[in-house]
Amino acid sequence: MAGELVVLVNPAARGGRTLRMLDPVVRRLREGERPVSVIMGTTPEDALERACMAVAEEPEALVAFGGDGLVHLALQAVAGTDVPLGIIPAGTGNDIADALGIPKQDPVAAAGIVAAGVVRDVDAGRVGGEEWFAGVMACGFDSRVNERANRMTRPPGMARYLLAMVQELREFRPLPFRITVDGETREFGGMLVAVANTRSYGAGMRVCPHARPDDGLLDVTIVEEMSTAAFLRIFPSVYRGGHLGRPGVVTLRGKEITVAAPGVVAYADGERLGPLPLTCAVHPGALRVLAPAGF
Repeated sequence: MAGELVVLVNPAARGGRTLRMLDPVVRRLREGERPVSVIMGTTPEDALERACMAVAEEPEALVAFGGDGLVHLALQAVAGTDVPLGIIPAGTGNDIADALGIPKQDPVAAAGIVAAGVVRDVDAGRVGGEEWFAGVMACGFDSRVNERANRMTRPPGMARYLLAMVQELREFRPLPFRITVDGETREFGGMLVAVANTRSYGAGMRVCPHARPDDGLLDVTIVEEMSTAAFLRIFPSVYRGGHLGRPGVVTLRGKEITVAAPGVVAYADGERLGPLPLTCAVHPGALRVLAPAGF
């Protein structure tokens, strides 16, 4: 009999609508009489504590049933251990799952990938030597949109984020950034800085389209100071990665990146990290994931 799978569930994903998929997902995971247990936390802190306790028992895998936020939380429990992470995408964006070749719209198919048990070693970023991230660390315009959206109570889902984006555009002014990549520093006025282990965030915005989670490097995209009109012209192209090469868009790569800007908060995997300055470093092979070949 295969080892136990522990499924960590976010009951609030998509407003709770994805919970109806939990039973078929668990049935798929239990095929072949595999033991499966389900854990839910009452708060993020409680969920993390439960996840860490489960990982300490060395199950075959910890499986995150939720969106990028829950993957981020589960990552704190499994990174640097031998316990693989499985992902059942059930959130709004699911960018980390997409980067690993896991179906974003079919939880049962994703469960099949978990059940297959094929383990891949990938990189993870770590901020300040404390918090892990699998996707993108963002700061500037995008993190301010997140801050604004988190203060809003309506509308639900992505509509709230889009409304926050429109409102932020009316007030946003370029920020004085200072960034150091592997010891080389540059200062500039800019709109945003994204440091990426995987290519996209925000439900498909390919801010660092060439980022790979297994190359031992972090990709950096800088959008330098520009007018609101110019920023709006560039913005739609981020969904296909077409912003690269445009005037004012700079790309870098490195192993350790420090970003500083006064009054700016950073987010990673859509979760709030805290104010800049922050230093993040790539840790090659720090995460074991259940994912298809050739992601």
